[in-house]
Amino acid sequence: MLNPAQPDHAWIEAHIPHQGTMCLLDHVTMWDAEHIQCRASSHRLADNPLRSRDQLSSACGIEYAAQAMAVHGALLAPADNARPRAGFLVSVRGANLHVPRLDNINADLDIVATCIHSSADNILYQFTVHAAGELLVDGRAAVMLSAENQLQLTGTPT
Repeated sequence: MLNPAQPDHAWIEAHIPHQGTMCLLDHVTMWDAEHIQCRASSHRLADNPLRSRDQLSSACGIEYAAQAMAVHGALLAPADNARPRAGFLVSVRGANLHVPRLDNINADLDIVATCIHSSADNILYQFTVHAAGELLVDGRAAVMLSAENQLQLTGTPT
């Protein structure tokens, strides 16, 4: 099956490990080999699983970005590949939380992730989370691909 041009929530949920309310993204608005842009409204939901004390911290924007990165990986996987390689968020650097919380943001979230470096086992993304043109969260995230294979081989994280 070929990857759709603008995957919806059902496609996203079928292609990343996050299920039910933990699948935070509504749809992909744009993607190519180096970029992905997604939209989400789940930050306003009372049953958002990341909420704590009836609030959604802006730090949760990192999870929105991580899910966009996972969707990007699924979209880039070969069409005949039944399952994309597993990716694990191993580092977040230079993260800036420009607002204290996300649940009180009335507009949908626009999440953008840009691949700034890629190798066989690692990907480095720059990410931003915006709403109505306002920057809410930004930073860089490192993703290790197929880390479980490395753990099985060595018995310890590399």
